Amino acid sequence: MIQFIHDIHESCRAAARPAVSFEFFPPKTPEGDRNLLEKTIPALMPLKPDYCSVTYGAGGTTRDKTIGIVDRIQREHGLTTMMHLTCVNSTKEELGSVLAEAKARGIRNILALRGDPPTGWAEWKATEGGFTYSSELVVFLQELGGFCIGTAGFPEGHIAQTAGKLVDWGFLRAKIEAGADFVITQLFFDNEDFYRFHENLTSHGVKVPIIPGILPVSSAKQTKKFTEMCGARLPEPFLKRLDEIGDDDEAATQYGIEYATEQCRALLKSGVPGLHFYTLNKVRSTTAIVRNLGLAV
Repeated sequence: MIQFIHDIHESCRAAARPAVSFEFFPPKTPEGDRNLLEKTIPALMPLKPDYCSVTYGAGGTTRDKTIGIVDRIQREHGLTTMMHLTCVNSTKEELGSVLAEAKARGIRNILALRGDPPTGWAEWKATEGGFTYSSELVVFLQELGGFCIGTAGFPEGHIAQTAGKLVDWGFLRAKIEAGADFVITQLFFDNEDFYRFHENLTSHGVKVPIIPGILPVSSAKQTKKFTEMCGARLPEPFLKRLDEIGDDDEAATQYGIEYATEQCRALLKSGVPGLHFYTLNKVRSTTAIVRNLGLAV
């Protein structure tokens, strides 16, 4: 049965267990589509995830594909699936149309994001007749009704927020006050960054679930690229090990499994309500970590 994600977290809390969720992205080719829908997702379903999410391309470039993938996962697997939605390149009316289609397909959970600028943009800019901030999208979703609303949090502060992470965290609190039901964080590799972020939010009265986003490393080069794009910090011992591994992706994958397993163990010990895995549409690492943690039913 398709549920609101805040209800899933409440059920998991009552059962004294963490929620486990996976994130996928819309592939760029028909072969990628087949691999995701016919191989990757079926291979991960035995782990009994509580829900999953599907990203939305820069500028809304994967809108139709994102909705289609979310729809198929929910229909074919009965797994609650959240659709990402961004403000980029969309008017309020266009966003309303997307959400009407989502609702008609039984999509009940939305991750409300400002979104990254599409390729070719020198900087992010609002679309005339659209929204400038994700908090406005949260309010819009609240006004429409019928959706559970998630939002993104940045333990190290958003890369575009030049005023610093404390200001960024203040904006996140404003999104929660506007109606966001839960927070999923950007990837991070030092748990201390998450703990400081979490403490700041809860000390200001935030009570919604704050779910850490975990990226299992599978390539040293790819990891460095990701962190450069999003501003996540690589701890010195972690970076040193990646440099030692170099182009050996098999060694990187094994190291990523070991590192993320220990990272997650510490987070679970601290009492996080769940773990959200950035799968990169792959099976091996996420499966190994979930099983290492004893979270596979």
